[in-house]
Amino acid sequence: MNLKRIFGAILTVLGIAGLIYCAVVFSQSEMNNQTIKSLLIYGIIGLLFFFAGISLIRTTKDEA
Repeated sequence: MNLKRIFGAILTVLGIAGLIYCAVVFSQSEMNNQTIKSLLIYGIIGLLFFFAGISLIRTTKDEA
């Protein structure tokens, strides 16, 4: 088992969860300053985790 691939998968799942939470907050709330701040925070962190996880998975080579 490759530890980098497992960590990449965990980061990817966390990123997807962050993006889904951002979408839920966007769809269920009225727009005010607090909502916009939370959307930006969860959206940026979700995207960062998602792309970091995908990058770890893609660049890690399999070793037998």
